[in-house]
Amino acid sequence: MYPHDGFRELERPECLRLLARVPVGRIVHTRQALPAVLPVNFSLHEDGAVLLRTSAASELVRAIDGAVVAFEADEVDAAAHSGWSVVVTGTATVVTDPAEHERLARTGPRSWVPDPADVFVRVEAELVTGRELVGGRPLYGLNGLPLRP
Repeated sequence: MYPHDGFRELERPECLRLLARVPVGRIVHTRQALPAVLPVNFSLHEDGAVLLRTSAASELVRAIDGAVVAFEADEVDAAAHSGWSVVVTGTATVVTDPAEHERLARTGPRSWVPDPADVFVRVEAELVTGRELVGGRPLYGLNGLPLRP
């Protein structure tokens, strides 16, 4: 009845549907040859790309423009021992087309810290993976022994 590890792999359409439900995720990139993780608000484009809005002068823009990054968002209910996590991996690029920038200014994500020099960053959904906790019960008891066979 349950997968052996308590998780169910999610298909791409379900991953994108779940991503569209939450307003905040984490961008994972490289900073000085080390992994860096930064929480960001975002929106999801109809083609599955993740859209971020940030200051053109931000360190984030310099670090991710043209780089392969990961974006992760999740929803967890600790009391019910349930939740899901989705990761989008792809190339991040600053939107430079003036018409697209204007359209995203109207329809894209809203910055929580507005800046007159905001730019939009698009993370292509080249790889989309997700997992959901199945069963809504803890996998292990307080003694660390499995609760399920």
